Amino acid sequence: MASKSAQKQGRVGSRRQLRNKSIRSEVKTNVTKAEKLIFAGDLKAAQAAVKEAVSSLDKASEKQLIHGNNAARRKSRLLKKLNQAAAGASGGAAPEKAA
Repeated sequence: MASKSAQKQGRVGSRRQLRNKSIRSEVKTNVTKAEKLIFAGDLKAAQAAVKEAVSSLDKASEKQLIHGNNAARRKSRLLKKLNQAAAGASGGAAPEKAA
């Protein structure tokens, strides 16, 4: 039989688990939504979605639900996709250097 304090910590842990799960789910949803908009070519909506995804990643990292480096890596990959899509849409492909 567990002590009273152990039982209370079990209850607290369950509440935290539910809260953390919803926040992690929101992060995944926001990142997926942003990627879909990027690949669809809707850059205006994609920029807004990326901003929201970056914000949710920062919040999750701040609350230590995901590691800081994990959040930074995911933000970097998302912004890289957005920038490549923007460069491709504007025809701003870098000219190749002649050897």
